[in-house]
Amino acid sequence: MTTPRTLFDRADLSGLALPNRVVMAPMTRVRAAEGGLATPSMATYYAQRASAGLLVSEGVQPSLLGQSNPGTPGLHTDEQVASWRPVTDAVHVNGGRIFAQLMHGGRVSHPDTTGLQPAGPSAVPASGEVFTPTGMAPAPVPRAFTLDEIPEQAASYADAAARGVEAGFDGVELHGANGYLITQFLSTSANLRTDRYGGSVANRIRFAVEAVSGVVDAVGGPRTGIRLSPGSGIWGALETDVREHYLALLAELTPLDLAYVHLEATTSEEVLVDLRRAWPGTLIVNPVMPGGPRHADRAAADHWLGLGADLISFGRAFISNPDLVERLRAGLPIAPYDEAKQFMGGDDGYVTYPAYQHSA
Repeated sequence: MTTPRTLFDRADLSGLALPNRVVMAPMTRVRAAEGGLATPSMATYYAQRASAGLLVSEGVQPSLLGQSNPGTPGLHTDEQVASWRPVTDAVHVNGGRIFAQLMHGGRVSHPDTTGLQPAGPSAVPASGEVFTPTGMAPAPVPRAFTLDEIPEQAASYADAAARGVEAGFDGVELHGANGYLITQFLSTSANLRTDRYGGSVANRIRFAVEAVSGVVDAVGGPRTGIRLSPGSGIWGALETDVREHYLALLAELTPLDLAYVHLEATTSEEVLVDLRRAWPGTLIVNPVMPGGPRHADRAAADHWLGLGADLISFGRAFISNPDLVERLRAGLPIAPYDEAKQFMGGDDGYVTYPAYQHSA
């Protein structure tokens, strides 16, 4: 009889030895300095959480046009690369492993943030409001990329990936989830193109495959992952053929020998299990809906390990529990986080959450 895997078993991630199966999910924290530079406080923040099997950084823009939110870091200038080195060094000195999440916002941006008109597959605005330096504002109408521009946008992920490895990251994760650029190309509502990047499933997955392939060429499959949120509809990026769509995408990604695919639980469990069966490599599952009322916990993790996930990612619980792995292992209380401080900047609500204090 096979012994069920647990969160605390060791795992091999394409040659990277993980001491446990707990992953810190990428979370925007808007603490970068002017110019998209990483800061000493960011080094402290990630180092505090280095006991996770794997850390995935906040979304990092691969270009100025790709910046979605103010106060986020980049990986498209030499200065940004240099600013990340103390962060990755701090994680490694504390025994951790860290991938950079590469996030191109596409239409989910604002001219007040970047000085540029946002762009996406089609001139269709995101639903709702977007973050700007002065507060929330209606999502603007983006310009549609010309056919000649699209390969350049795909290549921006590869350029940033190479810079990420130069900055000391162990690998990179393409943000193909939550309504940002890759999802916009996958979407049937955000992507109204009639050329080779729109219409059929094969055409709508093309940008994702080209972006991932470019990153693999730049840094290798074992240093490349992708995060996906099948059917999430976030920012109004709707998908009408979720199962077919993502099975086709995984089939195209399989030969690339990626480090992992990272799925969010944004569609039915039945579809997610089908995707698990279709993906032969390492699968990370984030077991709750992003921003939903339920937080990932030990029970949800064990459930998905039982369904075939290899690693489990936790998001909000890591904000206020730098020692989350030990709390999960020992059944200790999970401290709540102060939502008002999540995006406010500064160290409060960032590096000020303590490890669990055992009573005498």
